[in-house]
Amino acid sequence: MANDDIKIGENFKKYRTKAGLSQEEFAQKAGVKYTTLTKLESGVIKKPSVIVMSKIAKTLGISIEDLLK
Repeated sequence: MANDDIKIGENFKKYRTKAGLSQEEFAQKAGVKYTTLTKLESGVIKKPSVIVMSKIAKTLGISIEDLLK
């Protein structure tokens, strides 16, 4: 399960950088706190809430399942 937790942050970072957005830009666009995003990408937050995951996925135009792969 630990590997899956790490992948969420890695996948988010991959999709965010592919979209050409900085962490700060993405936070504003998604309506999620900047600190939450940085903690998610760095693995400090291992199990983000469904609400946060939904906001991230919607902003990226992908499904939550895509973030979990």
